[in-house]
Amino acid sequence: MRATGGVRGAQLVTAAVLPAELAVGVCLVAGVRIPGAVLAGAEGVVLVAFALEAVVLGRLWRAGRREGAGRREAAVAALRTVVPVPVGRLVAHELRALHSLGLWVVRRRHAVPEGALAVAYTGPQTAMMYGLVFVSVVETVMLALLIPWPVVHRFLLVLDVYGVLLVLALHAACVTRPHVVGGDGSLRIRYGALFDLRIPAASITAVRVERRFPEGRLVQLDPDGVLDLAVGGQTTVTVELAAPLGFVRPLGGRGQARAVRFQADDPRAAVAALTRARTAPSTIPDLPG
Repeated sequence: MRATGGVRGAQLVTAAVLPAELAVGVCLVAGVRIPGAVLAGAEGVVLVAFALEAVVLGRLWRAGRREGAGRREAAVAALRTVVPVPVGRLVAHELRALHSLGLWVVRRRHAVPEGALAVAYTGPQTAMMYGLVFVSVVETVMLALLIPWPVVHRFLLVLDVYGVLLVLALHAACVTRPHVVGGDGSLRIRYGALFDLRIPAASITAVRVERRFPEGRLVQLDPDGVLDLAVGGQTTVTVELAAPLGFVRPLGGRGQARAVRFQADDPRAAVAALTRARTAPSTIPDLPG
């Protein structure tokens, strides 16, 4: 389905309305009194925007049905067309991080099957994360003491508390979503709720301990096609691939990697587990001659 002017308009409305609605919600939670006329006008704009999106979604859904898609498939395709990919992925990342905060509290890990090795990678960033939380808490207390206006104080208090919660949720997602070495020699590389890459055992040609200090973003692809997933500015394990493997960046961008470097707190254990699983003798008996 080709994007039309209506679809483009709905995408722009979604990208603008969601932050505005969030700001209004924060104000209400903080106890900020919003004039009735302003609140009614804002909600009226939101309702009109949602009505526009509903019309566009309905058209896209009917078009998908005419092309032979099922009800669910047509609905999912329509939503993906209207909602900008970065917005949808950011919301999904945030929800998964908050879910990870609950897993962290009950000391559970996400998607680590029995017989697999969980590989932690949070060592280089733990002190930084707790330091950031401490600084945020101190900032919240200082602002509470310095700001004399109750309305501004309540608004900033809600934002600061939510910011501290998100930092804890990001760290909790990294703790509860470790890398996973499967019993079959497969590898799952993650960074919290932001990045997830599955590498089949057949795609791995070599693996070794190799400490590097790449510069750049969290997910960085160099000109040679090597993907760096650095934590605390370092990687400790290098995985060479038989063929380029596709991956998805945190905001939806795609790329192809011919090798992957990632951080592991115990790189030798991760490499040993991968090597052992890939070189283990077959359990299938030989066929009779």
